[in-house]
Amino acid sequence: MYQPNPAIDPPLRFAIFLIATILTFGALKLGADILSPLVLALVTGVILAPLTDFLRRLGMPITLAALAILSFGLLLLMAVVFLAEPLIWKVVGELPKLKYEVRNIVEEFRTIIQGIDEVNKGVEEVLGTDGADSTAKAEGGDTAVPSLTDALFFAPVLVAHFLIFSGSLFFFLLTRNGIYNWLSHFIARDKPDVIRERLHTAEHLVSRYFVTISIINAGLGLVLSIVLMLIGLPSPFVWGAVAAVLNFVLYLGPLAVTVGLFLAGLIAFSGPMALLPPVAFLMLNVFEAQFVTPGLIGRNISVNPLLIFVSLLFWLWLWGPLGGIIAIPVLVIAMVMLDLFEQIPDTTEQ
Repeated sequence: MYQPNPAIDPPLRFAIFLIATILTFGALKLGADILSPLVLALVTGVILAPLTDFLRRLGMPITLAALAILSFGLLLLMAVVFLAEPLIWKVVGELPKLKYEVRNIVEEFRTIIQGIDEVNKGVEEVLGTDGADSTAKAEGGDTAVPSLTDALFFAPVLVAHFLIFSGSLFFFLLTRNGIYNWLSHFIARDKPDVIRERLHTAEHLVSRYFVTISIINAGLGLVLSIVLMLIGLPSPFVWGAVAAVLNFVLYLGPLAVTVGLFLAGLIAFSGPMALLPPVAFLMLNVFEAQFVTPGLIGRNISVNPLLIFVSLLFWLWLWGPLGGIIAIPVLVIAMVMLDLFEQIPDTTEQ
């Protein structure tokens, strides 16, 4: 393995590192269509690795174990799509009513908007500026709604992502130990056991994190379903399942659920009652985020909140919502490999 030359000038070393980092980020951005499902598959494989070991201890061959886990994951994904489909079609069917409700809300604030417009016109008259150009630009900058043709053209991309993810996950589960051995010798040829120990520690921490988060999200979805059922919102358990799934994406997931519940409230209720579903979810989400998750996750994994936020921003910028899903697992794996957790034993002294 190549060993860095300590005689290299530190500024030159920093410049090389900076250039390599920029090139890496550019490659990740440009290769998102291939790399994003590939990295998601690798992270998913790390999460499911203990389950693979459990099936092997039961006497199941590694090929059959990997195939069983992949099949179970696909069935779970199909179940989520099946649950969400009625809700999606119902929202599409209620779009005219939804537009009417939104228009009424806008009308209620029209007087305030008109007052602001009058102030703006007065300022423009005093300054001698003309707001026609900016108005025309604003009117001409509307984003077109994607058509059915756009959706059909996008379908092959989704199929390709699905195939890359499925194939990568299967072969990672099948050859995981061999990959770990190769990485251990490539990163530290003199002490491969240290790297192998950290890789298995990363598996353990990420799997435990995912299982704990899954239990928390399932509880959040169940409680939300009961609350929405008491409120009288249609399809409360579908909304609970959607909230449980989207809550895996930090910040953006709860935001999407809040907006969705607000729109559902406009469809199902009138007046202030329309705000009750999103407010109820926000209260539950705040309680979960401030008390439940720190109490359960913090016992095993303690990560600086700023580091989590920066990691989330980076991966969201890089790969969108998919990046938001892998942000925390990738951060935990990186911290374990860099030996930044105190609970990792120092095997170098053994």
